[in-house]
Amino acid sequence: MKLPELKIGNKIARIPIQQGGMAIRLSTARLAAAVANEGGIGLIAASGMSHDELRYEIRLARSLTSGIIGINIMVAARDFAGIVRTAIDEGIDLVVAGAGFSRDMFGLGKESGTPIVPIVSSVKLAKISERLGAAAIVLEGKEAGGHLGTSTSVRDLVADVSAAVSVPVIAAGGVLHGQDIVDMIKMGAAGVQMGSRFAACVESNAAPALKDYYLKSKPEDIVIIHSPVGLPGRAVRTPFSARVMEGPVPPKQCDACLKACKHNFCIIRALTRAQQGDVETGLVFTGEYMPQIDKILTVHEIFEQLKAEAEAAE
Repeated sequence: MKLPELKIGNKIARIPIQQGGMAIRLSTARLAAAVANEGGIGLIAASGMSHDELRYEIRLARSLTSGIIGINIMVAARDFAGIVRTAIDEGIDLVVAGAGFSRDMFGLGKESGTPIVPIVSSVKLAKISERLGAAAIVLEGKEAGGHLGTSTSVRDLVADVSAAVSVPVIAAGGVLHGQDIVDMIKMGAAGVQMGSRFAACVESNAAPALKDYYLKSKPEDIVIIHSPVGLPGRAVRTPFSARVMEGPVPPKQCDACLKACKHNFCIIRALTRAQQGDVETGLVFTGEYMPQIDKILTVHEIFEQLKAEAEAAE
């Protein structure tokens, strides 16, 4: 199959691939711009960033590409509205929001004409999103990494959700190969979102030790933890995540980064430690199929591989 274009609002991606917004700081300007330069949609992970840092990353990405650049932000973040406003002020192309659901964000997008793209996991929320003004929807299944909103496979959701709404549906979770993209499109999706494949690529802002840890992971190493956000999350087993699964690891200091926090551990600091290469005391979020990735490729190599696989797919 020749991959179709993906249109969100007035933005058209030549290749229907959106790179997942992986926090903390795995998805920064370099990765987002590389994806945009290949014709996809690049996302900067804004969670955990200050307004000034976000401005810097958006401006840097703009200097590296003329392609489509968006942000991903956790609705659960206390400064959610401020981050969205900052990105909109910088002329961001779209806002992708997950780890919760906010009706208010659609108003922010409407004021500026910025496409708002919520991450949902059900027909009900997809319909509500469209009614509130979503320009597109990321439909995330159980295979996704990070915070999860369902225990159902995206393959069991995509046909029903795509039939229920008229806006583009971007399928997320377990998409690693060209055949996966073709499957999702045939089931009704307009495109796909891929996180794990880009987490371990050359342009990812993950420390080398974290990328190596991804490549060494085995299926039995992939676990579910309970996040302070109030949702389950998929991660690679580390000494830290093993401790979290046994019971709370209360933070010694709290930055009050979430609107509501379970305080079983500090997620921002744990994810930051992992991003910096501390896989002993860090939280390593991942998709279910990360163990299938055995090589660190460039974004260009990944896109060339995906396009060739899609062309050969049935």
